[in-house]
Order: sequence, then C-alpha cells, then structure tokens
Amino acid sequence: MEKFLLVGFVVTLALLIAMYTTYAERKIAAFLQDRRGPNRAGPFGILQPLADGGKLFFKEEIIPLASSKFLFVLGPSLAMLTAMLTSAVIPWGTPLQIKGHQVPLQIADLNIGILYIFGVVSLGVYGIMIGGWASNNKFSLLAAVRGASQMISYELAMGLALIALLMMTGSLQMSVIVQNQLQHGWHIIYQPLGFLIFFTCALAECNRTPFDLAEAENELNFGYHQEYSSMKLGLYLFAEYVNMFISGIVMATLFFGGYDIPFVNEASWGLSPNFLAVIGFVVLMAKSFFFLFVFIWIRWTIPRFRYDQLMNLGWKKLIPLALINMVATAVVMLLRK
Repeated sequence: MEKFLLVGFVVTLALLIAMYTTYAERKIAAFLQDRRGPNRAGPFGILQPLADGGKLFFKEEIIPLASSKFLFVLGPSLAMLTAMLTSAVIPWGTPLQIKGHQVPLQIADLNIGILYIFGVVSLGVYGIMIGGWASNNKFSLLAAVRGASQMISYELAMGLALIALLMMTGSLQMSVIVQNQLQHGWHIIYQPLGFLIFFTCALAECNRTPFDLAEAENELNFGYHQEYSSMKLGLYLFAEYVNMFISGIVMATLFFGGYDIPFVNEASWGLSPNFLAVIGFVVLMAKSFFFLFVFIWIRWTIPRFRYDQLMNLGWKKLIPLALINMVATAVVMLLRK
C-alpha cells in the first residue's frame, strides 16, 4: 500500500512539474528576450499550462490513412512510459517513520539501479523511432533516424562517464551512491569532467537545444512528431519535459549528494525523522529545479549544431574524454591504495 501511494505521488509530481516547466520555459524565454511571456490565463499567466492541456485534449484527432495505426499510437505512449519509469529507483529522501516502522522514500532500491536507468532510457529510442516510422512520412522518418543515432551515440559517452563514478562508489545502487556522498563529499568534487560529459549527454538524450536536430523545423518541417495531433502530440512534448525533470533528479543524485544539504549535518539538528525527510525532499527538488533552469537557459542562448558537428562531438570528443576520465580515475585510485 505504501509503495502504491509513493508511485502515485511520484507520477503526479512528475506530471505537475512537467506541466509547469512548460510555463517556466515560456517565462524564462520571455525574460531573456525582454518581453512578457504568457500573462492572460490567470494571475501572471499561471493557468496557461491548463489552457494548453485543455486545447490539446479537445483538438481534432488525426491519424494518417497510410500510417501503421497500432504503432502510431504506441510511439507516444512508449515515449511517455519510459520517461516515467526512470523515477522508480530514485531515493527521494531519508525514510519516513510511520507507526513505528520505516517507510523508504524510494519505490525500488535495486542493486543495479544505474543499469536499470540506462535500460529504460535506451527504450526511449523506440518511442521516437516507432513514431517517426509509423507516420509514413519521409521527414518524420529522417528525424527519427537522427534522433535514434544521436541518442545511441551519446548514451555511450554517458555510460563511460558513469563508470569512473562507479569505480569510486563500488556499487550500482542509487541509495549507496547517495550514502557514499554523505560520508566522503559530493561526487562533483572528484568527478567534474565526468559530470560535464554526463550533463552534455543528458541534453542530447532529452533532445534539447543545441541537440534538437531530431525536430529541426527549418530542415525537417517539425521532426519525428510532425504527423501527430491532439494529445498524442501532447504526450511527445510532455515526455520531453518529464525527461528533463528526471535528468535533473538523476544528476543531483549521482553528483550533488541527492537529498543532502551542503555544509551541514542535519542529524545534529535534533529534528524528527519525518521532518528531516521532508527537508531532504525539498533540497532534492531545489537541485532539480536548478538543472531545469539551466536546460531552459541553454535552449534560449545557444544555436543548434549542424548534424555532422553533433555526431563529431559525440564520437570524436566526448567518448575519448570519458575514456581518459575513466583511466585517470583508475590510476588515482590505484596510487591512493
């Protein structure tokens, strides 16, 4: 029952934050471009995401006659499902104390937590590929091939960047990685290059500028979801924002101590375990919101690459850098021992 409630809470939270990240994106873009942004629906335009969602729900549903209908529906569903599944292994805070027993704020504390995340993220490629192919549109297919090859090439660098971190912690378990940071300091101190590689790859995984070549409207009309309308299009767009939020949470957990508050020992405050769990959860959210802001900031600051530059960066720059970082970490660890 506790796990069921936690799943419901995490899913609702991810959807709410994804919904209001669209509002934040438009407001931050407006601020950077010296204009107002959405300001009509509710005070300060705060109801704009609800208006957008209502519009998508009530728009006409169009499925192209020449499309593969089952796969056409499966594509956006798969994209949304894989975006949500990643959150299952995240430790959201210290355990709660309810009626004398501990309730961990983690849906599943798998001993292969990071491998699970990579496995689920890899499935996200199918959401894009199936949607692009099932549309029976050459522009959509070209965008899907771009998206798939981009995600595969950047996943390699992302995995190699994490191997160095795993050598330090000796575990794939997310809770152990957080505990290691509580004892020895945040991993960003020991792995700054690993974090930069991981962050760059996270941008590419989420199809965010400057890596949004899969939906480059000046070349491909609109990209892999060109033929989609109504809430099917909404699911694709929503999955991107859920992926951004979960990426922020994963980066905070792996490199920035997760729910840990920097420079203080919360245990010495003498507060109740439940209150400490809430504080830890709020701290984790704050770290994730910071990453969301950086994602949006980059989008409205940097122009997108050409496609050959994108692939060159992935294969010829990031993968060698990640390998160098991995070898350097191994050498330092051997010398220290």
